[in-house]
Amino acid sequence: MTVNDGVRDVVIVGSGPAGLTAAIYTARATLAPLVIEGEPSSTSDQPGGQLMLTTEVENFPGFVDGIMGPELMATMRAQAARFGAEFLTTRATRVDLSERPFRVWAPDPATGAEVEHRARAVIVSTGARSLMLGVDGERELLGYGVSTCATCDGFFFRGHQIAVVGGGDSALEEAMFLTKFADTVTIVHRRSELRASKIMQERAFANPKIRFVWDSVVSGVVGDTKLERVRLHNLVTDEDSELEVTGLFVAIGHAPNSDLFKGQLDLDDAGYIKTLADSSFTTVPGVFACGDVQDHVYRQAITAAGSGCMAAIDAERWLEAEAHQATS
Repeated sequence: MTVNDGVRDVVIVGSGPAGLTAAIYTARATLAPLVIEGEPSSTSDQPGGQLMLTTEVENFPGFVDGIMGPELMATMRAQAARFGAEFLTTRATRVDLSERPFRVWAPDPATGAEVEHRARAVIVSTGARSLMLGVDGERELLGYGVSTCATCDGFFFRGHQIAVVGGGDSALEEAMFLTKFADTVTIVHRRSELRASKIMQERAFANPKIRFVWDSVVSGVVGDTKLERVRLHNLVTDEDSELEVTGLFVAIGHAPNSDLFKGQLDLDDAGYIKTLADSSFTTVPGVFACGDVQDHVYRQAITAAGSGCMAAIDAERWLEAEAHQATS
């Protein structure tokens, strides 16, 4: 193991919209951030985050005709680099936030040797991952009919036949939203009754566009260049069938990428990093969290970017206060 010389002002762990926005702001504040952006081969913490798995993004302000997710992330990364942010294309493997300077370890991309990076402040922006079905064709058609976000992609399915997988409040919320665009929305649930709240169930059952397939799971996703149909397996009758749809929304939950910080930062019961009210401050002074790793409500690129701005400003002001206190 080697140790990088010197102590940086800021190390940012993660490089989705939150991390890259934090990098832009801290770099412009001359804090020379190091961004440990993740591994290209990873599905959970790859550089650019979940937008790297998205095709067209039409709800990010400033792009009238939309923009491809990877292109948006590349543009944000280039903007941060222009102001002096440094990028390390590897994943952080462990952290020590028990004392200052904080320490973050990551393998060297060239040699694989573990390197220790020290920082006065750390911004955590490792994001979250959508739980997937793990069936054939799902990954290949993600962004080509398969989606994990109705708010992001529902507009593209105007007049389509859509399926939603799940039985909780999130699944029913997605289904209700999608009825604004789709001709029909079929909810596929592995049980004979929903887990969602009674009020959500009543609304779904009353919606004429919503149909239900009970006791069933999606066993496969079919399509050459875009989704054409899904394969279903009934868990009670053991029968297989197919459902012709051009949209499949997976709504079985999300998981924050916070394992690295267990025992170091306070997490809620679902694993999201806790931040103090109206700020990005965690319970460890000098450590800030932003984006989907601490937001289980909105989960949008624009809200992640906004919270990345908050974290950068909070970190800058905290470092300035610490420096002033040290010299007074």
